[in-house]
Amino acid sequence: MSTKTLNPETLNEDPFMWLEEVDGKRALEWVEEKNRKSMEILTGQPHYREMYSKGIEILNSSDRIAAPSITGKYIYNFWQDSVHIRGIWRRTPREDYFKGDTEWEILIDIDKMSEEDGTDWVFKGATGLHPDYSKFMVSLSRGGGDAVEIREFDANSCKFVQGGFYLPESKGGVNWIDNNTLLVASDFGEGSMTDSGYPNQVRLWKRGTCPGDSPVIFTGEPTDVGTFGGVSNKPERQYVFVQRAITFYTTHFYVIEGSNLIKLDIPEDAVLIDILKGQVIIDLKSDWKVDGKLYKQGSLVSAAYEELTEGTHRINLVIEPGERSSVTSVSSTNTRLIVNLLTNVTSELFSYAFNNGQWTGNRMEAPEMGTISVGSADNFSDNFFFYYQNFLTPSSLYYCNAVEGSIKIVRSLPDFFDADKFKVRQYEARSADGTMIPYFIVGPKEIEFNGKNPTLLYAYGGFEVPMLPSYSAVTGKLWLERGGIYVLANIRGGGEFGPGWHQAGLKENRQRVFDDFHAVAEDLHTRNITSGKHLGIQGGSNGGLLVGVAFTQRPELYNAVVCQVPLLDMKRYNNLLAGASWMGEYGNPDIPEEWDYIKEYSPYHNLRENNYYPEVFFTTSTRDDRVHPGHARKMVALMEEMGYNVYYFENTEGGHAGASTNEQRARSSALGFAYLLMKLGN
Repeated sequence: MSTKTLNPETLNEDPFMWLEEVDGKRALEWVEEKNRKSMEILTGQPHYREMYSKGIEILNSSDRIAAPSITGKYIYNFWQDSVHIRGIWRRTPREDYFKGDTEWEILIDIDKMSEEDGTDWVFKGATGLHPDYSKFMVSLSRGGGDAVEIREFDANSCKFVQGGFYLPESKGGVNWIDNNTLLVASDFGEGSMTDSGYPNQVRLWKRGTCPGDSPVIFTGEPTDVGTFGGVSNKPERQYVFVQRAITFYTTHFYVIEGSNLIKLDIPEDAVLIDILKGQVIIDLKSDWKVDGKLYKQGSLVSAAYEELTEGTHRINLVIEPGERSSVTSVSSTNTRLIVNLLTNVTSELFSYAFNNGQWTGNRMEAPEMGTISVGSADNFSDNFFFYYQNFLTPSSLYYCNAVEGSIKIVRSLPDFFDADKFKVRQYEARSADGTMIPYFIVGPKEIEFNGKNPTLLYAYGGFEVPMLPSYSAVTGKLWLERGGIYVLANIRGGGEFGPGWHQAGLKENRQRVFDDFHAVAEDLHTRNITSGKHLGIQGGSNGGLLVGVAFTQRPELYNAVVCQVPLLDMKRYNNLLAGASWMGEYGNPDIPEEWDYIKEYSPYHNLRENNYYPEVFFTTSTRDDRVHPGHARKMVALMEEMGYNVYYFENTEGGHAGASTNEQRARSSALGFAYLLMKLGN
């Protein structure tokens, strides 16, 4: 095949379009053959079996933290282990959760249900009926995709309600208004879904009626990302929302008051976070000037709900982060706003109260020098859970009271690997435009700077998602203890330093993200930590695009690439599954001016014959209904057509996560690390 076939300048037709037929007979036969060849080699590596065994042991360990979800009088949890392969949804009274040996009531056994139905069900969550939560709308996916079937479930009888609310498989969701009413966004037939494959309508569905005949509350445009409903139950009242996502980063928010639908006057690119004590909490993605006062990008502000619905508002500042800080998450309890602030990629936790027209806050005495993630918070008390971890400290679960400031540790993971042997370092690399890019290195306390260390570089660089220090027992056991070094890069496109850090890499500025990644790789070479022969890279989804660009633009920097559930064909990405929803991030390739910059990095269109490329390991899932498996399939087909050797594994289920069970997760990790050791080992 000539390289002109897919050259951006002479693009005519794609010879591998047939691989976009997800369940096509020819495509699946191709997948089966590629899987067989790659699995034969990778599972035959010296350490694969041992790594798989250690991985499944860790993932199925009974020492794992049972993640709590506060709902009414109970703590709910979803759990998977060696006995419950697909998992159980269970609950325990609140007070019992804190006992040493918690007794759980099983509500749904997904394994049993899958066997009875002959379907590989994947549990995707449940929405409860306030205030007693005796009923839930349970979401179930076939094979792990984003599209779900939704069924009404009675938590007292532990049975699905015969003749109850039911929605067939679709992307979307439901929220309870009351026992007989749901706010629903789903596929109602022609005209009810957007070009991105998400609902375009929100309806009010009454029990005993057909959802397709329910009154339409709101209809968006086909070119929108989607339209969704939301219900928030607070001590003072219930709030009902409609959210019209025009693009991934621009949204119109509406509230329902009686028979009126009221559009809230807030910036399109702002995010409505929550409502606390009548204050609408708003996260600003750009500067907002109100009544002559400027509220800066990245600030958290509020406005009175009653004033917003009347078309007037006064703004109250909650917090304005500094240049090296960002608000990474916001949660609320009964009377407090819990703000998770990231400063130089380290978490701090703050509790804010609204009194006398202003917000006052204090820093909570949470552990330092690590990553905090707020878990479940209770809207009807001031209690909440949070997790703390870093690269070498296993995750611990804490229970707190936001008013009293009390914090107690509930559970901690054991040490799954010997962290005493390792040290975390933080360096910076200078990108092409002079911006300093921080990155973490996890490796031996005494690194030999000889350029021979097997090193794995990971990054994401998109959608304002920050990459934070986290404890991975599997990475520690399967990679660090085998002599590997792990590197996490905080490149632009992410949210480590607020909206500006993300927006610096949007659309026509995307090359900055890739330059940042190249800069970190070069810095690892310059410091003699590793070299091209011993440096591997890994990324998934948008990160799969990142590493796809990395090895096509700078192949000499790397000797191994793990490219997971990736975007790679950036000419057609917006026509595949949910791809159209990401044009706010990448641009629209159907517009010539925007394709002009996209084509410069699209991995599928920048492959060249007679070049050097690492032997890439591509992974995807047949059931990924977010990023089309055709991206990875076609890239493999083209590279092999050009004479390059690659590895490929497509899981037949798993959705965008690539795996649905612990067995599948352990296999995925063992395959990846077996490949990395094969390519990067001394």
